[in-house]
Amino acid sequence: MAHDHHDSAPSHAGHSHGPTVLTSVNRALIIGAVLNSVYVVVEFGMGFYYNSLALIADAGHNLSDVASLLLSLLAFRLARVRQTPSFTYGYRKSTVLASLTNAVILLVTIGAILWESIQRFKHPEPVAGGPVAWVAGFGILINASSALLFFRDKDHDLNVKGAYLHLAADALVSLGVVIAGVVISYTGWVWLDPAIGLAVAAVILGSTWGLLNDSLRLSLDGVPADIDLPAVLADLRTVAGVRDVHHVHVWAMSTTENALTAHLVLQPGLSDSAETALKADVRHRLLHRNIGHATLETEVTTEADCGAEDC
Repeated sequence: MAHDHHDSAPSHAGHSHGPTVLTSVNRALIIGAVLNSVYVVVEFGMGFYYNSLALIADAGHNLSDVASLLLSLLAFRLARVRQTPSFTYGYRKSTVLASLTNAVILLVTIGAILWESIQRFKHPEPVAGGPVAWVAGFGILINASSALLFFRDKDHDLNVKGAYLHLAADALVSLGVVIAGVVISYTGWVWLDPAIGLAVAAVILGSTWGLLNDSLRLSLDGVPADIDLPAVLADLRTVAGVRDVHHVHVWAMSTTENALTAHLVLQPGLSDSAETALKADVRHRLLHRNIGHATLETEVTTEADCGAEDC
């Protein structure tokens, strides 16, 4: 006869960079949003002053960065809101929704760049190469320095990765505008502007696809990309006293926190202290695999209960 016991493992700060990451990311998001907001205003103004569609379009692109950074900042704030009777996980999942929205914004940006590039191929317009290059060069400094704020933590969270990709992509866009401005000022080859736009759009698409895929996976409660489920199961089955592990589900509570539920089939005759030690071992192994929240149900099964099946 099987005996069921439920146990939930809390998150252990000693095995997580969560609080440190959140603090540094919040600071980076605020600094990045302020820097890019100032630059968007300047770039829009210079674009209208020099009648440069390239600068106006790039400013619109940078404006999507500001929206993305503010969205991520909101998501991180919501993730720290305490749980309620209606939202027992709190608002952690908002970080996943923000990540998915960031990916969609990037795709829309790519579409806008492609559309504008095609229109410029059809209807070339004169470009004030020198001023455009100087303003875009300033944009490289803003976007690159902002991207560096997220470089250290970009592999810890999808929203951080999204912010990093946004800013790095904009630095590439600005570089493309600088090159186009310099070359056009010397040669008058206005077709370079849309050509570089198409090349940059391809680069952004390549970097965005992975973010979109990971965001969709987490939104659908799929196993997070950084979790090797077969390896997790194999590891847990080596725990002393564990015969088998089944009914396993792993999903993301947020872009930084993962959860697991599982049934552990235990050897018969384990004392209470031995079972407690076994669960502690399981939790410890899960924490090292970036699963900080575990709900474990234990079943004690005898050889007679197994029948012909391998327990």
